This record gives sequence, structure tokens and C-alpha cells, in this order.
Amino acid sequence: MLPWKRLLRPLTALLLTAAVAAVPTAAAHASSAPTHGWNDYSCRPSAAHPRPVVLVHGTFANATDNWLTLAPYLEARGYCVFSLDYGQLPGVPLVYGLGPIDKSAEQLQAYVDKVLAATGATKADLVGHSQGGMMPRYYLKFLGGAAKVNTFVGIAPDNHGTTLNGLTKLLPYFPGAEDVIASAAPGLADQVAGSAFLAKLNAGGDTVPGVHYTVIATRYDEVVTPYTSQFLSGSDVHNVLIQNLCSADLSEHALLGLTDRIVFHEVANALDPAHAGATTCLSALS
Repeated sequence: MLPWKRLLRPLTALLLTAAVAAVPTAAAHASSAPTHGWNDYSCRPSAAHPRPVVLVHGTFANATDNWLTLAPYLEARGYCVFSLDYGQLPGVPLVYGLGPIDKSAEQLQAYVDKVLAATGATKADLVGHSQGGMMPRYYLKFLGGAAKVNTFVGIAPDNHGTTLNGLTKLLPYFPGAEDVIASAAPGLADQVAGSAFLAKLNAGGDTVPGVHYTVIATRYDEVVTPYTSQFLSGSDVHNVLIQNLCSADLSEHALLGLTDRIVFHEVANALDPAHAGATTCLSALS
């Protein structure tokens, strides 16, 4: 191995560490979504909430840990809630979202079909965090998902990639660095601003007709940078900066999707706009 290539190992480790820092430590002790509570395949959507909600976790997360707060929040409001694991790498347990994102989108496609068949619904709603707020756009755009999804909510999504606060800008100075990262965890390489995956995803427009999009971001995001790259352009897009709703909300990337009830209130508004209420700092108590 050439000496400079040895330097890529620490660089890759640094990128991985930066991403891992954004997910809960609880990821070390859970590997699959519960079969009670949410992921109840006997659940039948109500007239008030006629579509099941599928939760899509982020990078280095899983179908349980990412949703320990939001899933019960939505269940308590009468939704049938489901979540999946995707993007598994061989020999890497507990943390997912690391495989090629186009293949992860195929896993989402199969899972949505499974949920629709079980619940009898004709369409689902999707809510995703981080990579999970971006990956479903591939499903919607290229895998027929637009016909099966009504609303898509992305929480801190990397819709146009991330520079990881400038770290990814170092990659051109290390020829072959992106190849090393792509071979170790292709799902990470796909999320780097300027990647071939993102170029394909965003070519011809951010959105597809028939789907209602909401993006919820925080100005304190340290993982998806700049935070403005999260926002989408399109005729049916609602971009939300959470500090415009509550200036006291200091949530960063991870907390925005894990515990922030102000965000959860805005998610509920997106899922049921006919009964939406104003989201304020007091929404943290709702």
C-alpha cells in the first residue's frame, strides 16, 4: 500500500466518527424494530388517519433506536406506524444505512409494498431522518413510489449532500480517498456533496408530482452542512427551519429526529394538514 493510502484509513475513520457522533449510543443494543407497539401488522388505518406511516432511519441507526420517541408519539395520535432496517453491510450488526443508497431504496420499495398489503391501504406516508429523509426520494423518483406515497417528511435530510463541516472538501487532496470510503461504506460516499448518486437523484428537479413534501431543518446541524442544502425546490414543498417556529430550539442533527417534540408536532401537521395547529415552543409540551 502506498504511504498516502495509509493516510486514507484515518481520514475514513474520521468521517465515520463524525457520523457516528450524530446517532444515539443506544444503537449498540438494538437491532430490529419491535413487533409490539409500532410494526403491528394487524393495525388497520382509521378514517381519521387512513394511511400507515413508514419511518425511515438514518445512517448508523436502525429501525428501533431512531424512533423510540417519534413512533409512540404518532401511535398515541392514532396512526399505524411501521419502521424498517435497510442498508445493512455484511458483518456489521446493529447499525445500518451503510449500503448503496439505490439498493436501500429497493428495500424501502419492498417494505412499503408489505405494509400496504398488510394494512389494506392504497398509499402510505413516509417520515425519514437524515439519510432516511433523502433516500426515499430515489424510491419516489425511480422505483414507482410516487404512486404509493401521499406525504414525505424529511427531518434533517441530506438532499443535496453534505460537506460534514468541510471535511469532505479534503477528499480531492487524497486521490483514491472516495474509492476507499465507497468500498468500506458506499452509503457514506453516496451522501458526499457532488457524488454521482446525488447528481442522478437531483437531475431534472428535486420532486415528483403527486407527493406532498415537507423538510424540517435546524440551523445548528453539524452533520448535514450547510443546513440550507437540505431544502427542496418544487411546487409542493414546505421547507421549515425549526428556529423560525421556536427560536429557543437548539436541537442539532441527531436530536432533531430523536427527541424534539416541536419537530414531532410539525411532522403531525404535515401528515394531517386539515387539522394542523400552530407549531411553537409550547409544542414541546404537546
